[in-house]
Amino acid sequence: MDVRNLISFDDVDIEWWDSLYALCRDIMSRPDDYRDACRGKLLASLFFEPSTRTRFSFQAAMLRLGGSLFGFSNPNETSMSKGESLADTIRMTSCYADTIVMRTKQEGAAKAASLYSEVPIINAGDGGHLHPTQTLTDLTTIARVRGGVGDITVGLCGDLKYGRTVHSLVTALAKFPNIRFVLIAPEVLKMPDYMLTFMRSRGMAYSVCDSLEEAIDSLDVLYMTRIQRERFGEETAASSIDDIMSRFTLTVDKLRRAKADLTVLHPLPRVTEIERAVDNDPRAKYFEQARYGMYIRMALLLKLTSLPRGASYPQNEGGHACDNPECVTRTELYLPRLVTPDGACGYCDKQKRAAV
Repeated sequence: MDVRNLISFDDVDIEWWDSLYALCRDIMSRPDDYRDACRGKLLASLFFEPSTRTRFSFQAAMLRLGGSLFGFSNPNETSMSKGESLADTIRMTSCYADTIVMRTKQEGAAKAASLYSEVPIINAGDGGHLHPTQTLTDLTTIARVRGGVGDITVGLCGDLKYGRTVHSLVTALAKFPNIRFVLIAPEVLKMPDYMLTFMRSRGMAYSVCDSLEEAIDSLDVLYMTRIQRERFGEETAASSIDDIMSRFTLTVDKLRRAKADLTVLHPLPRVTEIERAVDNDPRAKYFEQARYGMYIRMALLLKLTSLPRGASYPQNEGGHACDNPECVTRTELYLPRLVTPDGACGYCDKQKRAAV
């Protein structure tokens, strides 16, 4: 499968993943052989939202491959603060770079950017929508620790409403055999209906429970998440969530009930949802997970930076209006209309009909 942009894991197939993971394994086993693999290549790092792990891991990955990078981590330092469109920013940046990695608050912004770029676009997180390179990190960790990705029961615990890493992981695991989910979250942060619809449409088995104790003994992988306070709307009171989150905190005591070979993951940053004493348990793999993220991003950059330049810009702009207030189409009004076969917005991918 030819992959030019990584916007969503739904854009790739198992064969592509197998090829990427094989390259990642080779990089991990023979890092010196890849020291100059991207020499002369430039990565543009466009981070419109704060990031530590994702931004640093892409920087480390490019530098370890012998490449260089430029970019920003503060959108106020860019011409977009003066009113420049996303399309113009991307067209300009692609004049200089071989690949662009971007994180934005707007859902669907990476998809929009891919329509105007001469070089590959990597989605490093678009609002509460998706985070496919974190998903690559998660799959790499599961594969390294457990020897494979299929035939597992995965507990998703915490903020399942706003957690883009959770949504991306579900999308990816739909491609693997015999994956079972346990959705562990308070009612106010439960998995969105559009993701449940996706899971049912793919025949994915899942159950719902409202405490970690109830589920932990059945899990092979426990994927913890923090509360995404920065994405709360006015209808969600943070104080009310604080009162109930203790049921969803991983502690040493709760971990005693888990399987001996449980794999505990977290995309980080960790706040209070994992007790610090859990770090000493060999089943806690979240810091190893961060290290694996650098290696799989090395493999991704190596693949994408070797692609030829080229673009096919939209011929008919305008006409798209998504009713998701966080969608990129609400501010970038020139974007062409994109609708999925089931009627969802082709940018933010939520089950919201695009206006005709």
